[in-house]
Amino acid sequence: MTNTLRSENFSLFHEDLSDYTKEIIIEKFYENGIETAEDYVIKEDKIEFFLNGKRFLSVMSIALHQDAHIIGFLLSEAVISTIDDIKSLKIDEDGLKVYVEANISSISYENLFKQKTLTSGCCVGVTGNAEKTFDCAFISTQYSLKSSEILSYMSEFNKSSKLFDDTGCVHKARIVLKDGTFFEAEDIGRHNAIDKVIGLVTLERKNLKESILYVTGRLSNEMVVKCVMHKIPIVVS
Repeated sequence: MTNTLRSENFSLFHEDLSDYTKEIIIEKFYENGIETAEDYVIKEDKIEFFLNGKRFLSVMSIALHQDAHIIGFLLSEAVISTIDDIKSLKIDEDGLKVYVEANISSISYENLFKQKTLTSGCCVGVTGNAEKTFDCAFISTQYSLKSSEILSYMSEFNKSSKLFDDTGCVHKARIVLKDGTFFEAEDIGRHNAIDKVIGLVTLERKNLKESILYVTGRLSNEMVVKCVMHKIPIVVS
């Protein structure tokens, strides 16, 4: 069985998590009194994405892996076909604006605004790909894993992170490649986490067709569609 390894370029968190959390004072109510304590909550930021000079999307998200986020989203919505469609990508100094220049599909781009569908996932998102559910081809693959491997990877996936330990309010997505290397992303929304982790894998030009995706929470329809579009053969929630 292949041991799970971290990618050489894997750097999910900075050492200082204060960029993504904030400290607050809370009051815990008990039958016999009230306790005042310090706690941490996630910092939710409005990230603005600019495509070919125009602002086209704002997302409530954690300001982390913004480059991977936009790449994963554009691929999931078929606005771009491959990473090679990206001409340039820049994150503003404040981390709240991302500028992308790319060769795009005008039809898919217009669908984002013509066929908006509110998704059923947490932190309700918008997608233009809902109709693709009926267009996606069935994934025919010879890729397989033993049940013991799937459970072993799940055991590793279920280990909590520092960010979750501090806040208790983030979702996580992890893609495990054939050789056991994995990429992982966390966000307040499951859709964001999936787009981010797909973007991380794509940036490294790794093969998604022989991989397994682990996600926390329920798998909604459009989340599965994302996986079909990227030819990810196995999804575990």
